[in-house]
Amino acid sequence: MVKVLLKKLNPDVQLPVYKTSGASGVDLMAFLEEPIKLAPNSSCLIPTGLAVAFSEDYELQIRPRSGLAAKNSITVLNTPGTVDSDYRGEIKIILFNHGGKEFIINNKDRVAQMILTPVVKMKLQEIDDLPSTIRGEGGFGSTGK
Repeated sequence: MVKVLLKKLNPDVQLPVYKTSGASGVDLMAFLEEPIKLAPNSSCLIPTGLAVAFSEDYELQIRPRSGLAAKNSITVLNTPGTVDSDYRGEIKIILFNHGGKEFIINNKDRVAQMILTPVVKMKLQEIDDLPSTIRGEGGFGSTGK
């Protein structure tokens, strides 16, 4: 297990927990003074009241909750959202309403999930020509259906 330090930005914030032993992530809850009305085809920024610290070998990914997506067409707009290891501000979630009706977000609603994932740093090297492959520059469906 990897330690992630959590800081409550308000004493009323509830800490996230794994709901089952097989869960990959923890649910993040909205921390709101009043409900937010999320109109169709629009987004909003949802505060969680949490800040974090963890090893630079990792990132936290913010992902949609499948139930919100399936039942209400609500998703995380920048999926997956990334929380970098050197960020110390409040975790906020960009929710988007793909549905046809307004969606109400209340305080303590579970709005996203947070997953800890390893980060492999790249060693970037500029070259004049890339090695060739059979596929070459073909993309966007070039390998067939």
